Amino acid sequence: MSDIPKAYEPRAVETRWYTTWEESGFFTANPASPKPAYSIVIPPPNVTGVLHMGHVLNNTIQDILARKARMEGFEVLWLPGTDHAGIATQAVVEKTLRKQGLMKHREDLGREKFLEHVWAWKEKHGNIIIQQLKRLGCSCDWSRLRFTMDPDYSRCVQKVFVALFRDGLIYRGLRMVNWDPAARTALSDEEVEWVEEKSHLWHLKYPLLDDQGRPLPDRHVVVATTRPETMLGDEAVAVHPADARYRDLVGRRVLLPLRNKPIPVIADEAVDPEFGTGCVKVTPAHDPADYEIALRHNLPFTVVIGPDGRMTPEAGDGFAGLDRMEARTAVVAHLEKLGFLVKVEDYTHRVGYSQRSHVPIEPRLSEQWFLRYPEVERARQVVEQGQIRFHPDRWVKTYTHWLTHLKDWCISRQLWWGHRIPVWTRTFPDIHTLEAALNQLPARDPETAWRRDNLTLIVATANPALQEQLTSTGWEQDPDVLDTWFSSWLWPFATMGWTGQPDLDRQNPTLSRFYPTTDLVTGPDIIFFWVARMIMAGLRFMNDVPFRNVYFTGIIRDKLGRKMSKSLGNSPDPLDLIDRYGADALRFGTMRSAPLGQDVLFDEKDVELGRN
Repeated sequence: MSDIPKAYEPRAVETRWYTTWEESGFFTANPASPKPAYSIVIPPPNVTGVLHMGHVLNNTIQDILARKARMEGFEVLWLPGTDHAGIATQAVVEKTLRKQGLMKHREDLGREKFLEHVWAWKEKHGNIIIQQLKRLGCSCDWSRLRFTMDPDYSRCVQKVFVALFRDGLIYRGLRMVNWDPAARTALSDEEVEWVEEKSHLWHLKYPLLDDQGRPLPDRHVVVATTRPETMLGDEAVAVHPADARYRDLVGRRVLLPLRNKPIPVIADEAVDPEFGTGCVKVTPAHDPADYEIALRHNLPFTVVIGPDGRMTPEAGDGFAGLDRMEARTAVVAHLEKLGFLVKVEDYTHRVGYSQRSHVPIEPRLSEQWFLRYPEVERARQVVEQGQIRFHPDRWVKTYTHWLTHLKDWCISRQLWWGHRIPVWTRTFPDIHTLEAALNQLPARDPETAWRRDNLTLIVATANPALQEQLTSTGWEQDPDVLDTWFSSWLWPFATMGWTGQPDLDRQNPTLSRFYPTTDLVTGPDIIFFWVARMIMAGLRFMNDVPFRNVYFTGIIRDKLGRKMSKSLGNSPDPLDLIDRYGADALRFGTMRSAPLGQDVLFDEKDVELGRN
């Protein structure tokens, strides 16, 4: 008989019992059980992620709900999985391959070879967080583990795309988008973080021209800008039509410094007479408001900042090839040297940053795929009327405000890792060959939809045989992939084997028994990215809400109230805490300091107290 340890050793006990529970199938849901159903889906962590304190809080709450439901006599499905995390995963792999000297840019490898490296990376690192969640004691049904790039899941994504394309909700258009110059891809509005920054307001002098295009002595307008590098792409100076100071200048022309190009003075009600001098430069290709002004006044679009954040040849000699921030310094220096810089003021304003790459975004005119959100009014009603309850309920106001001010979702990303857009195009020499090609498309195929643009056919299809046929006969597939959130908004039903065929889905025991899910536990920071979109997708494709309750956790902060982050070095490693105190102690300590929906001030003493 072995001696009983003097102190409780959690690692040996927790590992032994967790293995016993898992091997005994205690976490596996049985759709045929006569017990009432309880279900919850895990917010899928990034496939290359590792456990952090936010995961500890979120998954501990889910585990409490799942275990409590089991003890109350429910048949419980806690469905786990991971997300392919397009931008984040691709950035990690690209950085690794550059460090290994295997490439400078992914184009060096080509799409197929690059994706081989990403899949190899996924196989090596993809299950790390799953093993860590097991260390935390999460009682998920691991037999139903899902990944957003699984073949069956990918088919769901394609079917949804085709259905929305057929209904006219997905379209392609040239629009001003948020551009991430580090990842070189478009972003949706929700992927931009606005940061208040101390900067400058540069006041620049634009000489007024006479009728022959010659500068008038001592006559000029002064514009104020926070982005002097973009003035190389200016196409006009705008004033408010009611601004008496500049009424006589409307219709005249000024000289654009450094480019020596005459540009018009125009009147537009979008101009704020109180900002700067009341005169604003109009750079149609690099500012959303200026883009709208340009459309109203039929101005050209001169692109001076390229997709990599460097100045284009259109920026002119001395500036082309410079990084945008280097160009800012160079432009200001040239303007000062030539006498066009009037003054520089300190100025605090909000700057948009890419949530993934953490670099300032660029507004960019780009051809992208967009989605008009479905089921918006129903999505508002199910929350306002209590079919879905938010805890705490103060988030209802935030949710409904976002639904009231929706913009179409930019769903295409200029990446290689992800769900490639299932659209093939081909331009034909005449109407006869186009009609012959149309006749070869499968008739009444629910997985295929098409549009015609003059002599070009655009075919969206989730039909594998047709996809192969189109590719092998010279049709061109769209090179872009879908936004990661376009796959995760289907999570509650796509993980349960949804096919989009009502007869088959009714026969699916997991889907018919456990959808809608009971609860969702998530952070309020993804209420737009994920929660709202899942509600719309559930209503559209399942004709029912995806969950009954949403529990919003708080944010874990350090004792000084700072959000935990790698850069601050203020976040403990949960695995280290588990090794020292045990999973139960970490869970108890975290929950003890976590009031409903409030931010959590983490202190290791809480974990120590939990152990005691």
